[in-house]
Amino acid sequence: MKNKSLHNINKTGFKTPQDYFNNFDDSLLSVAKLKDNASAPGFKIPDNYFKTLEVAVTEKISSEKKPKVIPLFNKRNILYATSIAAAVVLLFSLTLFNNEKNSWNTLDIETVENYILDEELTSYDMATLLVEDNLEIENFVNHNFEEDNIESYLLDHIDVEDFIEE
Repeated sequence: MKNKSLHNINKTGFKTPQDYFNNFDDSLLSVAKLKDNASAPGFKIPDNYFKTLEVAVTEKISSEKKPKVIPLFNKRNILYATSIAAAVVLLFSLTLFNNEKNSWNTLDIETVENYILDEELTSYDMATLLVEDNLEIENFVNHNFEEDNIESYLLDHIDVEDFIEE
């Protein structure tokens, strides 16, 4: 229904029974007479009922058997669940992360050189990474290069302009 037509409503929606207002006085008086005639409510309680009620209730409560309570989370069940979860995590961690690809032996020399050049490591930074046991004379390779080979390599691979200061 639209708000524009609210003022045109003739019916309120409430109905009263037929001859309600004509018979209202009679029905009201009959109810009043009924209340006068009924002096006793019709319900009786035993003598000293409210004095002994508390004792009777506590006796019934204490005499009833308490049911056995089974906890939802038993320690044994929690132990089983956690051990299974730990086994699954261990299985996945051993199989997924055991890659031989990412070991020190498989690194390219070129990758290490690029890392050192890109990270701008100083000689002091690299010295902190070395262990004294690795610095023995036997670990170093002694190459005997001929001068001609060194000279040809330098001419082919190094720009002289890099060494000229301006």
